[in-house]
Amino acid sequence: MARRRKRGRNHSRRNRTRRSFPWFHLLLALLLVFAGYVVWLDVQVTSQFNGKRWSLPARVYARPLELYAGRELSPGQFASELRALDYRSVNAVHQAGQYSRNRDTFHVMSRAFTFWDGEEPSRRLRVVFSGNTIGTLSDLGTGKSVSLARLDPVLVGSFYPAHNEDRVLLKLDEVPVGLTNALIAIEDRNFYHHHGVSPLAILRAMWANVRAHGVVQGGSTLTQQLVKNFFLTNERSLARKINEAIMALLLEFHYSKDEILEAYLNEVYLAQDGRRSINGFGLASYFYFDRPLSDLTVDQYALLVGLVKGPSYYNPWKHPERARERRNLVLDVMAQMKLLDPQQAARAKTQRLNIGTGHKAINPFPAFLDLVRRQLHTDYRDEDITSEGLRIFTTLDPQVQWALEDALETRLNGIEAARGSGHGKLEGAGVVTSAQGGEVLALAGGRDPRFAGFNRALDASRQVGSLIKPAVYLTALEHPDHYTLATLLDDSPLTWKARNGTVWEPKNYDRENHGEVPLYLALAHSYNVSTARLGLDLGVDNVIATLRRLGVDCKLNPYPSLLLGATEMTPLQVTRMYQTYASGGFDTPLRAITAVLSADRSPLQRYPLNVRAAIRPEYARLITTAMMYVVRIGTGQAIYNVLPADRNVAGKTGTTDDLRDSWFAGFTGDRLGVIWVGRDDNQPTGLTGASGALLVWRDLFARFDDSNWTQTATDGIEYHWIDPQSGLLADSSCPDAVQLPFITGSAPQEQAACAHGNALPEAVDWFKELFR
Repeated sequence: MARRRKRGRNHSRRNRTRRSFPWFHLLLALLLVFAGYVVWLDVQVTSQFNGKRWSLPARVYARPLELYAGRELSPGQFASELRALDYRSVNAVHQAGQYSRNRDTFHVMSRAFTFWDGEEPSRRLRVVFSGNTIGTLSDLGTGKSVSLARLDPVLVGSFYPAHNEDRVLLKLDEVPVGLTNALIAIEDRNFYHHHGVSPLAILRAMWANVRAHGVVQGGSTLTQQLVKNFFLTNERSLARKINEAIMALLLEFHYSKDEILEAYLNEVYLAQDGRRSINGFGLASYFYFDRPLSDLTVDQYALLVGLVKGPSYYNPWKHPERARERRNLVLDVMAQMKLLDPQQAARAKTQRLNIGTGHKAINPFPAFLDLVRRQLHTDYRDEDITSEGLRIFTTLDPQVQWALEDALETRLNGIEAARGSGHGKLEGAGVVTSAQGGEVLALAGGRDPRFAGFNRALDASRQVGSLIKPAVYLTALEHPDHYTLATLLDDSPLTWKARNGTVWEPKNYDRENHGEVPLYLALAHSYNVSTARLGLDLGVDNVIATLRRLGVDCKLNPYPSLLLGATEMTPLQVTRMYQTYASGGFDTPLRAITAVLSADRSPLQRYPLNVRAAIRPEYARLITTAMMYVVRIGTGQAIYNVLPADRNVAGKTGTTDDLRDSWFAGFTGDRLGVIWVGRDDNQPTGLTGASGALLVWRDLFARFDDSNWTQTATDGIEYHWIDPQSGLLADSSCPDAVQLPFITGSAPQEQAACAHGNALPEAVDWFKELFR
């Protein structure tokens, strides 16, 4: 009986073992699967966290403002640049990014900044203006003279990753300790003691919220929040919460608390600006307060900490009372945790929100930024531009850019107001460059400077009209044995028949013919017929060859109508052509970039000046003189209704058929400007080059002081007085005599009929200045 009972117990045990054996295997298999899944998550965590943690947008900067005694700069311009840099106006300067002003005297403490050529330290400066120039520049502390100082450059814009996240990366030691303490007190008081997940966190948060009569703590640890933001989505599900907990434990296993906290400070979402996501406290400080994080007061960083809970719900612009209450709760908790003494907290709670205007333009100069991106594409892939955190230094001069934008908008508004609404909406574009270096100082793609759509400066190909004529005249002047500025051209009616029987009969704008006209006057008055005759004599192909040397790279059809501008160019292409004239004969590729640094501020590339001789200097002198007559006595003379008479300008108006396009290209001093005015639907505007684009150019260049510009001395040039009626040598008996430059030995040898050997007439003032 006992043996039977024992056999029964053994049989029962074997049955239980057999019944439980499949469950054991299943449990073991599940554990192995779970372990494999954890290993896979571990690989995801370490590979992403060790590698490039964020796709960083490229930052694009304007030229730095260089300060030195004698620099042309008005107090108002200096103040506007400081405001664009978000320098704060204070009574007394104590920290970087501040300035004070007493009439024409500024005290400034500049910010340290890393340029392509090294670190520029923070400096305390005293800047005293004398009129529209810097009179003295000195050290604010010692009073010693400073020869040169650079301010940090204005941010032109950024190139964002596809997900449009934006941030300013900070190291942990760059974040105020008070902010990190406040963040930990509000979001995760046990941060330095748990291992990524805190089982008691939810209970503790519930108790804290009850005591504070509001939501001041959440249940997730900072590590879990980082995992959710960095690795996961906002999906609300049990599976995501489990993944979040596992990955938080793994993150804490591999990395230190400080590494995790630093990542959180840079990752946390704090605002939405249109399509741009504001991430991290570094950028949020600029977004909300227009200043770096290190400059914030306790009430300000308490507001930022409070926004972590819900940037939209506590938006200080839309819901200021909610934001203030949330900030004050943070300050109360800081006082309870003895991070602030009660008096500090009480004072901070009385402060206004002190937020900035908000929603500043992400890219305030979108047309110029478009040019930068296109030039970068010659050396960088698009993903490098948008995700590698490049620091791109450009040639943009904010002072010139603001002046261009204002001149374009103000003048077009004035033209439309004067003419009424029957002519349609006018549009415009403009480019300003440095005449010698080819740096693009300013670029406007339309009347609305903040519109990031169609960029007319780069993409609006329009007929150029008479802007092309200087190339015809240059081609002639390069043959001094046949042509000089005094050579008489035939402006009588012209009929030209092509081989296919097509007849071309160019007409002058005034519908008149002018007989024989000196070459310089034919260009000054932009006579079509004499220009066409000259171009046909030279050969259209030879004129095209000249245009190529001038830097024109667009399609040019070898038809006679090309001689009068029947070809299309963008304002930027026109600028490239006139750049060669303005530089004294050098083909100078236009450049918008000076240098590129990597995210860690290591130099990657420089963009030096690159020029080649395209026109001999003596011929450049001749064609520039002819274009100065365009402005003095020809189609561009309205410039001197505003500009002073002693200011030398060379340029050319351009008008196309049916008055569809209005152009002006001109240079003076070291600046070249090209302006186009027209309609997007290509309908007539009723404007000539002189009544449209020239007025914009004039308004713009009236803001610059270039009155001392003269052409440099050129070998192989001699000057003679000429009678414009005959093109021969003149003397004081010739009433309209002009002084013209000639290639040595090419001047006429005969005396005009009006000349009787008398002394030459005195040069007019502007010629004295030009040819001194």
